Amino acid sequence: MNQQSNVVVAASRFSDQAESRIIEAVKAGDMQAYEQLYQRHVGRVYALCLRLTADRALAEDATQEVFIQLWRKLDNYAGQSKFSTWLHSVASNVAISYMRKQKSWWQRMFDIEDVELKDERPAQPGHQRDLELAMQQLPEKARIVFVLHGVEGYRHEDIAEMLGIATGTSKAQYHRAKQLLREWMGHE
Repeated sequence: MNQQSNVVVAASRFSDQAESRIIEAVKAGDMQAYEQLYQRHVGRVYALCLRLTADRALAEDATQEVFIQLWRKLDNYAGQSKFSTWLHSVASNVAISYMRKQKSWWQRMFDIEDVELKDERPAQPGHQRDLELAMQQLPEKARIVFVLHGVEGYRHEDIAEMLGIATGTSKAQYHRAKQLLREWMGHE
């Protein structure tokens, strides 16, 4: 390893150690430590919730609920995986739960007419922001599966369990999302 790699690895270890200390302080009831944990992770949690819900207000509500759940359930975090991985799982479950609570979401989720697409298409293909906009235009089932599998790295088996669908349905929705995004983004 070169000197720069050593610095990055050392900083990463320090970050993990610092986060472990913060987590232990939060478990002991330290509100300042909780604020640090919140500030460290709120951006990524909100981004995940927004990608899953495609609705800013719902994503904001889900993000708040994630951090409420974090406060309540942090004792369940045993440290066997990275904290960010555990928090990511909590955030995914909370966002999906919020979407399920939306009666109109359930109606759309299982409606055959889900095939209809919104008329809006992202302009200027090829930019990261345009991909985010295109993802928001995906039909909900396809968007949720695409975000969970393609962006967040969940396995189709895990997605199927989270959403209460068959593994094959998860794979089909992922394929559908990829096809639509390729079409909208100019086959890039």
